[in-house]
Amino acid sequence: MTQPIDRLRQIMAQLRDKDTGCAWDIEQTFATIAPYTIEEAYEVADAIERGNYEDVCEELGDVLLQVVFQAQIAAEEGRFDFDDVATVICEKLVRRHPHVFSDGPARTPEEIEKVWDEIKAEEKAGKPQGLVDQVPANFPALVRAQKMQKKVAKAGLDWPDIGGVADKVAEEVAEFQAATASGDPAAMTDEFGDLLFSLVNLARHTGIDADEALRGANAKFAARVRAIEAAAKADGVAVDTFDAAEWDKRWNAAKAATRPK
Repeated sequence: MTQPIDRLRQIMAQLRDKDTGCAWDIEQTFATIAPYTIEEAYEVADAIERGNYEDVCEELGDVLLQVVFQAQIAAEEGRFDFDDVATVICEKLVRRHPHVFSDGPARTPEEIEKVWDEIKAEEKAGKPQGLVDQVPANFPALVRAQKMQKKVAKAGLDWPDIGGVADKVAEEVAEFQAATASGDPAAMTDEFGDLLFSLVNLARHTGIDADEALRGANAKFAARVRAIEAAAKADGVAVDTFDAAEWDKRWNAAKAATRPK
């Protein structure tokens, strides 16, 4: 009986067949598929946050498709194939978990993380990578900021306590306000970026995942807007007729209605 993963690989090979396959699939490259890979990963995260595990299953399948798709392209170009991908990750997992597979010394989460970092450093030995170069430039901006900050903090470039971080945030707020007062769009953008970067640093120092926090704020905002729209529909009015006072009143009502119990 054909295993599901083997069937998926067969289907992808057929889709990419230059004589009998799908024209769209055939013309795809590593570069054109990459954005879909990123998109599918976010859709997995969204399904998990919604607690819809049927969707989680489906979205994980979409992520797996991306891996099989990229591996098929690579196999056609003689670079590597799906088995190579699986072999590499298996070897990496075993190598980075000596406490599981070779009776290594690490046992506590802190010890395990330390050993993990040491092994990663050994794997990258000889590669010209600075601290920040270890974080891919195409990561989402908030994620990249937090990861770069974590990297350099381990090397000693960090505030000794949260007080210094909070003061830096206040400093950046003042600089952004000054840039706003100047009316210079470039200066405003630059200072706003510095402010966001400082807020990410504040999140890191308090153990908050900045990207996760913003996703939560987005979800909360969306829930309140939907509540306002539902209430307006029930009242037989359109939200685009609201003045500032009406929006404020309905926003406060929606905020109270959607506040966690």
